[in-house]
Amino acid sequence: MSLQRTGIEEVSAALDEMEGGGEPVTLVLSKREERGAVSAELSAVLERAKSLGIPCEDGTPNDIWRMAVGTSPGSSPPEVLALVGRQPDGTLQEVFARGGLVWLLIGVRYAVNIGFSIRTAEVSGATAIIIDTDVNHVERRTAIRASMRAHRFLPTLWEDSLEAIGEAKEAGFQIIGIEDVGAVEPWDADLNGDCLCIIGGEHDGIPPEVLEQCDQLVKLPMAGFVPSYNLQVAASVVSLEALRQRRNQ
Repeated sequence: MSLQRTGIEEVSAALDEMEGGGEPVTLVLSKREERGAVSAELSAVLERAKSLGIPCEDGTPNDIWRMAVGTSPGSSPPEVLALVGRQPDGTLQEVFARGGLVWLLIGVRYAVNIGFSIRTAEVSGATAIIIDTDVNHVERRTAIRASMRAHRFLPTLWEDSLEAIGEAKEAGFQIIGIEDVGAVEPWDADLNGDCLCIIGGEHDGIPPEVLEQCDQLVKLPMAGFVPSYNLQVAASVVSLEALRQRRNQ
């Protein structure tokens, strides 16, 4: 099921379920209105969310329209969206304690590739994404913009990869490398359970010392003359296959 609840009715129902012991609502995003005016219904939802300790943010109508499930060209954006079932922040230890699918990028240098991977991880339902690369502050900001600011909705951690792998192993995660030396294609790999999926940088790929720690190496099939895909493709293909498998659990 989608992590998003869309509109006053769905968000109100999600708050009801949370108070009844259901999935937690972890973030509420409401439409920023001109001159600060909001409807009585939205005001009531926001007050209720705040009373439950749920962070509330606002966004432009265009921001909400682009993110809302089921919107179509020319339609009006809903007044409010809610994130359900995923914590949008956390430490390495907290991330791995939650389980699920976590992504790790090592040595990725192009900010747009980083941003695309953040967005892909979020959209496909990952628990978190971890980035270990040497980029400056401006490049980080570029990556965030390229992600459509998806970093707001899942933990996006800039951490050392070996420390992350150590935490993952301690938490019982399967370590999966995505590299052209792999022996199994994504649809034949087991991407269920707690998995740390690793993609290396554009030039060097996954470092040898990390490959040695992988429990499984996955490769994408290729038939052309150029012997590699852009890492955005690898992230997308494996993310979608993982989502397909995990939806059938």
